[in-house]
Formats: sequence, C-alpha cells, structure tokens
Amino acid sequence: MNTMMRWFGVAVIVFIAAPLVIVVPMSFSTASSLQFPPPGYWLGYYADYFSDPSWLRPTWNSLFIATCVTLLTMALVVPATFALVRHKFWGKGIANLMMMMPMAVPHIVMAVGYYSVLGQWRLVHTHLGVILAHTCLSVPITFLVLSANLKGFDQTLERAARSLGASPIQTFIHVTLPILRPGLFISALFAFIQSFDETVVAIFISGRDAETLPRKMFDSIRQEADPVIAVISSLLFLVVLIALVAPHVARTVRRVIADRRVTPTISAE
Repeated sequence: MNTMMRWFGVAVIVFIAAPLVIVVPMSFSTASSLQFPPPGYWLGYYADYFSDPSWLRPTWNSLFIATCVTLLTMALVVPATFALVRHKFWGKGIANLMMMMPMAVPHIVMAVGYYSVLGQWRLVHTHLGVILAHTCLSVPITFLVLSANLKGFDQTLERAARSLGASPIQTFIHVTLPILRPGLFISALFAFIQSFDETVVAIFISGRDAETLPRKMFDSIRQEADPVIAVISSLLFLVVLIALVAPHVARTVRRVIADRRVTPTISAE
C-alpha cells in the first residue's frame, strides 16, 4: 500500500512538473514560435523581453495594479472580517453571502457586469477600473483566509491586555496584530496573486494603457505564439521557486549563525 502511494505521489509530481520541462527549454529556443524540442538554444528572447516596451509596460502595469489591489483589499477585508466574525447583527448572513459571491459567479459573468458598470463611470480601459474590478475578485479568498485565522484567535489574550491597562489600539498593535501577522501576510499574498494572474476581467476592462501581463500573453499566443511567452513563464516559475526556497535558506543560515555563536561559548567554559 505504501509503495503504491509513493508511486502515485511520484506520478502526480511528474504530471505537475511536465509543463515546466517543456516551457523552460522553449524559453531558450531559437525557433520563431513555440516549438518543442527546440532546434537550438540562445538568450535572444530574454533580451527581447527586457528590451521591448510592449512587454515591459504590461509587466509594470500588472505589478502596480496587483500592489494597489492588495492594499485596497486588505483595507476593506480586515475591518469587515472583524465585524463578521466577532459581532452579531441583522443581515450578517446576507453580508457573508455577498462577500463570497464573486467566487461563486463565473468570471466571464462578472466581467460583463464590471464592463457595464465601469463603462457608465468612464473607468473602462483605466488603471483605476482594473484595480476596482480585481479588488472585488480578491475579496472572497482574502476573507476566507483571514476569517479562518480570526476564528481560531484566543480573545482572552486581548482581555488580559485590556485588564492590564492597554488601550484598544495598543491591544491591537501589541497583541492581536503579532498573532494574526501570518494570516494577514497570506491574505495579502493571495490578493496579489489573484490580481496579477487574472485574465478574463482584464480582457474586458483593461485597454492599451492599462494592459496587464496575462492579457498581453493571451493576445500574443492567440495571434502569433511569441516565444517570449515561454520566457515570462520561466521567469515567473523562477520567482515562485525563489519564494519557496528563500525561507528555508534563511532558516538554515540563522541556525548556522546561532550554532557558531554557541560553540565558542561552550569552548571557553
């Protein structure tokens, strides 16, 4: 049974990693389109990406929009989560339902609605329009992550701080915030990824000036299958890999430094 589960796990890993085995070599290909196996290897398409404004502009747009969406989403979701988790009021069930609605409705339906509303506000093809639309899509997943952390929070810690004379603001800063910091970070990360990776709504809302990287990639692969798409995919994979490995490296470095500090002390004794 254990052997079968191991082989099943290996098969799942191979299935997940297979696209990377294809995409990464294609980013170094000399072919004029997406072709595997590559007929040759070079760094020309990497140079094209880092020197072509038609690719760099959508990249910076996506980073800017995703950052703004993260800040706006957290500013809205944090107080809303505290209200919905810790307080009882009329219409709480409806409020919970509305918070989760963007996750239940298909993105194509949401995109049509956003296009209609934002068109009346003259925000279509603007950065602000994309930010507002992406914020609505980021709220549900951010709310789910943060509410799960808040439901497991021991409120007796806050009561103890208040009983010792701490103000509500001091209690939040010194007690609540440190405990919820991992949940807040994960919530913000999901909001950023949701915005940066979103394509359907961006196709409807963003225009030439507010074009996002996923929309640019979609248009490129639909029209000419530009190999620069493989370059961007490889770079994004590299960023994710660094983000996963960096905490382990930092933890190892801290452990080594701590061991070096302890060893001389023991030797001196």
